[in-house]
Amino acid sequence: MAGLGAFPGLPLLLLVSLLWVSGSGASVWPQPQFLSVAPLGGCLLSAGRFRFGYGGASAVGPGCSVLDQAFLRYWELLFPFGRRQAGKDHSDVPVCPNLLVSVAEPGCDGYPSLDSRENYKLTVSEAQMLLTADTVWGALRGLETFTQLPWRDEYGTFYVNKTDVVDFPRFPHRGLLLDTSRHYLPLSAILETLDAMAYNKFNVFHWHIVDDPSFPYESVAFPDLSRKGAYNPATHVYTPTDVKIVLEHARLRGIRVIPEFDTPGHTQSWGPGVPGLLTPCYAGQKLSGAYGPVNPILNTTYEVMTKFFDEVSLVFPDFYIHLGGDEVDFTCWKSNPDIQEFMQKMGFGTNFTMLESFYIQRLLDIVSSYDKGYVVWQEVFDNEVKVKPETVIHVWKENGGSYQEETARVTKAGYRALLSAPWYLNHISYGQDWVGVYQVEPLAFEGTPEQKELVIGGEACMWGEYVDVTNLTPRLWPRAGAVAERLWSNQTVRDLQDAYVRLADFRCLLLRRGIRAEPLFTGYCDHEYNIF
Repeated sequence: MAGLGAFPGLPLLLLVSLLWVSGSGASVWPQPQFLSVAPLGGCLLSAGRFRFGYGGASAVGPGCSVLDQAFLRYWELLFPFGRRQAGKDHSDVPVCPNLLVSVAEPGCDGYPSLDSRENYKLTVSEAQMLLTADTVWGALRGLETFTQLPWRDEYGTFYVNKTDVVDFPRFPHRGLLLDTSRHYLPLSAILETLDAMAYNKFNVFHWHIVDDPSFPYESVAFPDLSRKGAYNPATHVYTPTDVKIVLEHARLRGIRVIPEFDTPGHTQSWGPGVPGLLTPCYAGQKLSGAYGPVNPILNTTYEVMTKFFDEVSLVFPDFYIHLGGDEVDFTCWKSNPDIQEFMQKMGFGTNFTMLESFYIQRLLDIVSSYDKGYVVWQEVFDNEVKVKPETVIHVWKENGGSYQEETARVTKAGYRALLSAPWYLNHISYGQDWVGVYQVEPLAFEGTPEQKELVIGGEACMWGEYVDVTNLTPRLWPRAGAVAERLWSNQTVRDLQDAYVRLADFRCLLLRRGIRAEPLFTGYCDHEYNIF
């Protein structure tokens, strides 16, 4: 079998059984905590008769924006051709009843949070179809599961087998990072990514919105940041209206939006819009004309950050803001005589990590004053910045030997941790690289049970050096689904052969839903040509 060497991560049994997957079989991605599907006792799903509705005991009902719109979306996904859906009725098969959704707690107008419950139960039979959940966010997850259950016969008729599901996420934070600075991503691409995230039960959109190359966020307080820092201030920016659209699109899918404004490094695009914010670099005794990180010794720097993050805290409703704090290059600071004088005055000597900590500490105090929490990259912890106990440390590199050791240190210090180090999906290789992503275990580090409870989840990252709208979707999907299942499903869900079959099937479902997900291996999907 030529080419087997390209797939070293897969067992031989799987390699010799890689057949095409049509997407017609019922399978669920990510794998629920408990799923029982009976071979008999199902019903026919009729576009002309089937509807979503509210259960009589539900604390929410018609007028609930989250579920009303979800019912419309999922009905159209089930029946893309409307009531005239192709198929053939069979008189010997009962027609499925409506799916009734019952939510225990009121609340449809708010935003999801880290503490939001996403558990649900789903019962499907010819006599009753019922989805129950504590919150609307759990109901959304259950609707996604339900719409993955139908399978199609050779006549194009859809059926649902008798099914019982009891489900909840393993981790509360299941995120995806998009970088919109290195390449601007159109609003439509972000919205499509949010749709695909919901299909995978991701619940956090980490918006790495600005960085060195460009500043596409259109600030009301500092309009020159985007006017002078964006690639194009007319076409390559996110207006306040765009941001509101993203926030609402995400909310209706149970997805939190955590913006990242990384400082003091990764800030070259800030400089043109706020003169004096960045540190002037020297070549010997003279100014070189270049600029380094944010200047941490000026009071005006903190005045700018106070005003800017006041705006950010009002625009983005989530409790958390990602403040970055990674990869600060000290070269420019070392060259600047004013910085050198300040260092001596403060007793920092030549330890520039202390200067970085000085800046970060003041920034954290500013953000805290707005009753916001913060996520920071691991360097902030590594450099021993004094942070609040509820701070989330984002592990992205292998300090001291491995990301497992870093996670152990973070949690031993009592901080909550997010894992991204093994999930940089912008890194690609020929073959089935989803396997390595799938085999990661976030809790595989030495530590107490209390430490492991501090790992609140993780994020897949799609950095934008070589990614724009032309290749974003196929590079993300279905590979990001491997991260989604690892963060949602039980720790024991690890069978690669089963995962391959379900993920290939799910990829076909994504194609049917208009998401241009790349193939896992050879074969085809029934609907793959309908979206091109």
